[in-house]
Amino acid sequence: MSQNQLKEQVLNIIGDHKIGVLSSVEDNKPHSRYMTFFNDELTFYTPTSASTEKIDEIEKNPNVHILIGYEDKGFGDSYVEISGTSKINDSQELKKKLWDTSFKNWFDGPEDPNYLFLQIKPESIRLMNNNGEPPQELQL
Repeated sequence: MSQNQLKEQVLNIIGDHKIGVLSSVEDNKPHSRYMTFFNDELTFYTPTSASTEKIDEIEKNPNVHILIGYEDKGFGDSYVEISGTSKINDSQELKKKLWDTSFKNWFDGPEDPNYLFLQIKPESIRLMNNNGEPPQELQL
């Protein structure tokens, strides 16, 4: 598969799946949780509250890992592994652009100062479990 085909397949998977697992580091151990993901090409955004432990973890160690795309259908159920670094993004423009009414369960609105995003810049992206093929790494 060419790099262009691989990128297209990765973008299709992350475009079709908004829920994934975000792992950060806490006391030199992985700490994972389900998150909602948005993407702009290969930059990822996930909403969170300023008061969560994720913020402390990211400030101490920005290295993160994301799994997204698996549907539990078995063999050939492709998913994407992303390793990268995260930073806090509290841009009002981004908060308004990605606001969803379902966020009202946690935030008062796009202007809520506790509502922000983790922005993840990939360092490696691998397509996994693609019809039994070995993992394929997208060149960034």
